[in-house]
Amino acid sequence: MTVDLDLTVVGSINADITAITHRLPAAGETVGGGRLVHSPGGKGANQASAAARLGARTRMIGAVGSDAAGAAMTQALQSAGVGTDGIAVVDSGTGTALIMVDAVGENQIAVCEGANAHVSIAECEFGAQETVLTQLEVSMDLITELSHTVPGRFVINAAPALPLPAEVVERADLIIVNESEYDLLPQLRDAKLVAITYGSRGSGLYEYGREVAFAEALPRRPVSTVGAGDAFCAALTIALAAGYSRQRSLAVANAVGAEAVMDPNAQPEFHRLEHYLQSTTTTETTT
Repeated sequence: MTVDLDLTVVGSINADITAITHRLPAAGETVGGGRLVHSPGGKGANQASAAARLGARTRMIGAVGSDAAGAAMTQALQSAGVGTDGIAVVDSGTGTALIMVDAVGENQIAVCEGANAHVSIAECEFGAQETVLTQLEVSMDLITELSHTVPGRFVINAAPALPLPAEVVERADLIIVNESEYDLLPQLRDAKLVAITYGSRGSGLYEYGREVAFAEALPRRPVSTVGAGDAFCAALTIALAAGYSRQRSLAVANAVGAEAVMDPNAQPEFHRLEHYLQSTTTTETTT
């Protein structure tokens, strides 16, 4: 099934360098016995990859360096079915994320933005029926520019947690955060629609601070949680934009996120959205 939806992801593209260890080190501590993995990442690229694999017509607007990592990250997106004409090649190193993951899937991440500092929408056009999804691994000036430019549905994954201009919060049709990010951004209490993920406890939707939908999480023992939030963002954005109810959309997004935690990569393979719609038991309605 191909979702009849045009989605543009504006955001970060990173080369992930991941150390998988039995536990995360404390400050000043060295933990040995790790296994090193190189893989494609970046919140923007992760979300674009997931969206395309779920069946949305997806293009990516971002930036990479003129290095081997940039070429590899672009190729990974193309392999997932993402349109890459909007990815600029700039005179800067490709963004890099240094990640540590422990035996139960918990992680620590440090991001070096590199080329992501140069993402631009100067040459881009957005259609009225197009959904735009972005995150906060690009400049806040760009997020503000998007809020003034995008004529259709505008979705923000407010991660990492940074204060948003009031005009951006007011413009966003949906803001997605985890519970820690929500606690750090009190301004979201008054936002028109906010999705909050609670890990193993599920996820909820809040309209001007009032809960309007909640879906339980699927029980899983995570391999890695690095790409789970990005997979959730892609699935929820697509399901809501496609007209599924808030409850059903949350349930589907939880199912996609649950599948993501079972894969060590930040850009795993997914079934089409129809598979997850069929696997959820929530009664389907339209918004």
